[in-house]
Formats: sequence, structure tokens, C-alpha cells
Amino acid sequence: MDKDLSSVQEARDLVQKAHEAWKTWRRASQEEVDRVCAAMADAGYQAAERLGRMAQEETGFGVAAHKKLKNEFGSRRVWESIRDLRTVGVLRHDPERRLYEIAMPMGVVAALVPSTNPTSTAFFKCLIAVKSRNAIILAPHPSAARCTSEAVQTMALAAENAGAPRGLIGCMQQIALPGTQELMSHRLTAVILATGGSPMVRAAHSTGKPAYGVGPGNVPVYVDRSADIEKAARYIVASKSFDYSTICATEQAVIADQPIASRLADLMRQEGAYFTNEQETDALRRLVFHPDGSMNTALVAKSAPYIAAYANFKVPEGTRILVTPLSKVGKQEPLSHEKLTTVLGWYEAEGWEKGCETCLALIDTGGRGHTQIIYATDEKVIMAFGLEKPVFRILVNTMGTLGAIGLTTGLMPSLTLGSGGVGGSITGDNVTAYHLINIKRLAYEMSSPPLEAIHPGPSLAGPAPEEIERMVRQVVNEILGSKQTYS
Repeated sequence: MDKDLSSVQEARDLVQKAHEAWKTWRRASQEEVDRVCAAMADAGYQAAERLGRMAQEETGFGVAAHKKLKNEFGSRRVWESIRDLRTVGVLRHDPERRLYEIAMPMGVVAALVPSTNPTSTAFFKCLIAVKSRNAIILAPHPSAARCTSEAVQTMALAAENAGAPRGLIGCMQQIALPGTQELMSHRLTAVILATGGSPMVRAAHSTGKPAYGVGPGNVPVYVDRSADIEKAARYIVASKSFDYSTICATEQAVIADQPIASRLADLMRQEGAYFTNEQETDALRRLVFHPDGSMNTALVAKSAPYIAAYANFKVPEGTRILVTPLSKVGKQEPLSHEKLTTVLGWYEAEGWEKGCETCLALIDTGGRGHTQIIYATDEKVIMAFGLEKPVFRILVNTMGTLGAIGLTTGLMPSLTLGSGGVGGSITGDNVTAYHLINIKRLAYEMSSPPLEAIHPGPSLAGPAPEEIERMVRQVVNEILGSKQTYS
């Protein structure tokens, strides 16, 4: 059979099976749901190292040890964050308003999985879908099909062994665009979870289905003169080099307050940052991005030495990231855009107001609604950034990579980070299980309706019979004219 047709048919079959399984699972008790999810989380955690290694080998992206950490996060840490979340029956009762809020699952979730974080995203999406009593079918990226399928199979087997119906969790094996489109647009698909590049997210929104899509994250990092500079340098280099910059909340450009810029640069060098000269920076401009603005996939999630060699220059042993000094933002500067690799922009600004302007320009270049990072101890400056930035995650004195997903902050642990209306997303939240629940409300009468609504007064009762007769006679006479009189 033609590959596209085979993929379409597989999508239809998987959705149909998932819907049948969901009709059983939607009646599961909270105890059954939690037992199944606990088993899934444990299975994912146990497979974290194996699948991290598999993901790195299949895609060629990132660092296997870092992918192991993300797999542990996507399984156990995510489960711990939703374990006590009630997703069955009455969620809330307001006695004063005589109102009950009752959980209602959505149905079949279509989940698109990126190649940059394939196994951890699969774990995460399976868990939040099943916790909210939904079924889920995952569509892997073609370059990560094998490891994604293995991650989904790990979740599915654990769920079935713990009592979930067969077919509740599925994964496409015949990967083709028409099949993915069929999965998203199928009449039994209820909602889409789209994590990946902008074209993928646009495709999800174009189906007409409810969709949680995430936008790009061109994340600026402002380092204020009041900051703990040593901590900032250590965290920025570690975060940008973590899994070679595959998480969308990874730092993309540093904006250094001028009084501390030189010191920050020296400290970053000690942590493994290599600051490129003008010729090296220009080489990276030409190689990291194609002329049409798209990123060169040969350099996605690659080590700093690899990228330097690709650009034909050498870096010292131990180099973890490449830092490119820049002065412009926008179309005229390719390196001011999101770079899913170990290349970091560098700007200097005199004072936090100028730093704020540069951050806003970077956000507007490709990260609206996503994330901003600030290192400072001056609460006035921190709050100014919190109030002014058109993003939904403002991280203070923490790593962007791990802070935005909720590992080092109080944010909800998630691998799908909404960018809100300004970023073209339905939510600015870290998406989790409660986003996959609809709430129905049981509402009792609290006050009697107005008397006029029950017993219409004269003004509402309409004309008297004799008045109706007069009105009819007048209309008919006007129609007949003087030739004939109606009586």
C-alpha cells in the first residue's frame, strides 16, 4: 500500500480503538486512574536511561545523560505534580453559591511529539492524558520514530498491566504527513497537544479542533548590576549547554548590564564559554541559518566544538557554548533569533531600562508570550521586568532550561509551555492534566425569578382580541384599496 494511504488508515484505526477504550476509561474511578498513572510513571522512570540513550542515538541531538534526566522529569516529577489532582467526579463544591463543579474528560487526544525531546515528551503527554481520563494517540517526528514508539509502548504496557483498557494509549508507526493530518482532524479526535516547530503548531490550529500549541522561545537573559554574577555565569553556561539547547525555554541571548558585563564575560569563560571574534561570528551567521531564515538542521542540538569545526575555527578544550557579540536585533541579525543549539547571543546595555528595551526587541523577534530570564537582587528591577514583558514565564535567578519546565521553580512541571494569545497559543500556562478536563457545573436555584418572568403584565400580554381584529381590518383594507371593503 502507498505509504501515505497506509499512514491515513493507521491513524483512523488507532483513533477508533482509542475511542472505544476511552468509553470504558471515562468511567474509571479516581483510585483506578491513580493506580494506572503511578504504574506508568514508575515504568517511565525505570526506562529513563535506556530511552535517553536511544533518543540521542536515533536523532543525533543532545546529550544522552541529559535526556535521561528529562525522561525522569517527564515521568516521576510530572506524576508527583499531578498525583493529588482530582480528575474524577466532583472537583469543587461552593455551598454559598449552591454550585458543584464536576470533571468531564475530553476524549481522544492527538499528540504531536518533537524530535528534540521525543521520549520525555511522550512520557509527559501520556501521563497527563490518562490522569484526566482521556485516551491518547501520539504522532512521532520521523527522525525520532523508533525511540518515541518505544517510550509510548513502555507507557501503554504499564497502563494495561495496571488495569487500563487496551488501545487507550497508541502510537503511529507509519509516519507520514497525511496520516498525522488525519489523526488531528478525525471526527473522534477531541483535542490536540502540539509540541514542536511553528509549522507543526500551525497545522494543528488549522484543523478546526481545540489545540494546545506552543510557540517558539527566543528567550532573553538580562543580568543586572545587582545580580549574583558568579551564579549567573555558572547557570547561563550550564543551561545553554544542557542537552545542547533542545528545550524551547533555553537561553538565546544575554543582555549584560554594562558595569558588570566584563566581569560576567570572564566568569562565563571560566565556565566554558568561548566568545567568538568578528570573523567567527560572521561565519556562524552564514552557517547556523539558511538564507530563508530557517535553521540549518545539521547544527541543531550539536556541541560547541562540533559547530566550531563546522564553521572552520578552533575552540579551547572544554568549550561548552559559543557566545557571539551582537549589536542588532531582528531581520538584519540572524543570530538574534532562536538557536536550538549551543550558540548564545551577547548584548550589553547601560542600565536596566536599556536592557529591558533589548529584551523586548528579542522577544518580538520570535519569542512573544514565551519566557524571559532575569538575574538581579533589586526587587524593583525584577518587578519591572515581571510587569512589562509580554511573556508568561519570567524566571528569576534560575536556569531557563530547567526553570521554565518547573524543575527548579514552582511552575507546574510540563514539557508543553504555552505562549498565550500574544504567541498564538490558547493558553500561557505550563500545560498539564487539568487542561485536558472540561468542567460541567451543577447549579441550584439561589433566588426566585422576577414575577414578570412568570406572570406577564399587560405590556407583555399582547393586544386585546378586539384590537387585533381592528388591526387586521386596517391592513386588509389598505391592500384591497378603495375597490373593496373588508368586514
